Amino acid sequence: MKIEVRYFASLADAAGLSHESVELGGRTTVEGLWSAMVERHPRLGGLAFRPLVACDMDYAGWDAKLDGVREVAFLPPVSGG
Repeated sequence: MKIEVRYFASLADAAGLSHESVELGGRTTVEGLWSAMVERHPRLGGLAFRPLVACDMDYAGWDAKLDGVREVAFLPPVSGG
């Protein structure tokens, strides 16, 4: 299964790129994908926050299964005033 992974803002800086295609096997979750991305881009593991996640443009939890998902986006937390 091929998934497009997108990184935004400080996550793109840490990964050194804004997107990449990743080949995944089996029943992977968002948490499993993130672990694989931290192995590939170790600076992601040093962030002081846990990213928000969107699967096919809908916010998702870390336990979401990626079966049939085409795109996963990792976003920094947002705040406003």
